[in-house]
Amino acid sequence: MDLAERIYTNFRDSANLKLSAGEQLSGPIAAAIECMVDCLRNDGKILACGNGGSAADSQHFSSELLNRFEAERPGLAAIALTTDTSTLTSIANDYDYDQIFSRQVRALGHPGDVLLAISTSGNSRNIIAAVLAAHEAQMTVVALTGKGGGALAEELAAEDVHICVPATVTARIQEVHLLTLHCLCDGIDCLLLGVR
Repeated sequence: MDLAERIYTNFRDSANLKLSAGEQLSGPIAAAIECMVDCLRNDGKILACGNGGSAADSQHFSSELLNRFEAERPGLAAIALTTDTSTLTSIANDYDYDQIFSRQVRALGHPGDVLLAISTSGNSRNIIAAVLAAHEAQMTVVALTGKGGGALAEELAAEDVHICVPATVTARIQEVHLLTLHCLCDGIDCLLLGVR
């Protein structure tokens, strides 16, 4: 096995997917940015959730908004629903793991807020439950998926935004998810601050 060649193949495949997906995803990403900026300008907040690597992505995104991305600015209202282990484990223990995000959305979400729901497969039951709870709370959903969007795609409303990476390999999808999150942060700063 030639490890160097295998590593190069991973780099090449990731770069090729990003280039091919860029044109397809730029429209939905722009729509998500505008949705999030409208929310923030109206004193709303963005709630983010995901499992595993997607949990890390939701935390990464919220930290970029709460602190800063590339430009100096006041913090923006964002909460990662993946970080409070006492809340997560109490809901999983007292109710069901599938409700760990939806119960938080019902408690924290308000009309006009945005839920960033990240699921590589689109089939994470707790993410789908969070999307349904967000709709009940009159929130808009930005769904970040791959593999065709899975069952999550079927639950999205007309006003929601679906950013579905056109790939089936989890690692490649997650790499595009990270670039997408950085595009969201950059676009939010651009619209709010006029950053060039």
